[in-house]
Amino acid sequence: MQRADNGLAFMLRYENIAWYEDGKVRILDRRVYPRKVEFVICNTHQEVTQAIRDMVTQSAGPYTAAAMGMALAAYECKHMTEEKQLEYLLAASDNISHARPTTVARMSLITGGCLEAAKIALKNGTDVSEAIVEYTVKANNLRYGKVNLMAEHLVDMFPQNGTVMTQCFGETIVGMMLKVAKEREKNIRIFCPETRPYFQGARLTATVCNEMGFDTTVITDNMPAYVMKKENVDVFTSAADAICLDGHVVNKVGTYQIAIAAKYTGIPYFVTGAPDHGHPTIDTVKIEMRDPDFVLQAMGVKTAADGLKGYYPAFDITPPELVSGVVTDTGIYTPYDLHSYFKDGNMGEYEMVI
Repeated sequence: MQRADNGLAFMLRYENIAWYEDGKVRILDRRVYPRKVEFVICNTHQEVTQAIRDMVTQSAGPYTAAAMGMALAAYECKHMTEEKQLEYLLAASDNISHARPTTVARMSLITGGCLEAAKIALKNGTDVSEAIVEYTVKANNLRYGKVNLMAEHLVDMFPQNGTVMTQCFGETIVGMMLKVAKEREKNIRIFCPETRPYFQGARLTATVCNEMGFDTTVITDNMPAYVMKKENVDVFTSAADAICLDGHVVNKVGTYQIAIAAKYTGIPYFVTGAPDHGHPTIDTVKIEMRDPDFVLQAMGVKTAADGLKGYYPAFDITPPELVSGVVTDTGIYTPYDLHSYFKDGNMGEYEMVI
């Protein structure tokens, strides 16, 4: 089977995101990458759920991990009756998809697809875990293909010798936009805000950009406005954890303030991803609040005095008036007309027909 991850950076290849094999799931520990290349080994699907919750993998990584967790759940129940296996997998789907509250809608699409693949395998008498892994590779190929189309449209917005600012780690779109830019011989340089407290921008986005051969600079989270003006940034872009049909964008906390700075400076903000059927309005999104102690330290080193309080929303909400366009696989849409995306039967980034 031809793989859509060919030619991408190390951490964007399927086996290096999360992979099921021989009754275990291994997940690249993005909490320490790239200074260390370590994999967390999960022996149960509950451990996969906990690894997602503990931020072992982030961005789109949890979607691959969730699917591999379903393959592991199938291994765990393979000696049960068919009826009991389906009950077990349904419970596992619910458990894994609710690992983090803000992304339940998308995660449910992933684990639900795995459940359908399992039903077909059970009906045909084939190995359920293998069927789920095969389904996951096909689903990833389809998603990577869609993201490649998004990258084509996004790179259209980049000048030939342009400067781009990112936010957090957009996973597949980062690799695909760089791949397309390289194919078009667009000489872009990239500024990556560090994205505290996990530093995904400094560690993950910057690593991928550098590995793929682009001029990459890391900045702190309080520098974007200055850098936009001083360094003549042409485009601000990010992925999203949810794109509501009313045009609100939910992404890593900090996106909102960069979008405000971009609007004030006259720089377009393009968010990449398909609109989410599961979020007709922003009211349907629950913003995840994480351990506040993480903002009182930097990569495990305590930086604040004892007795201080922290505050850590994992995501923030950017309103449609700050969004120049939503870049999808079928084109760029205004945030005020996202229902149009679905008119021609488009299924979105995370849905797949078996």
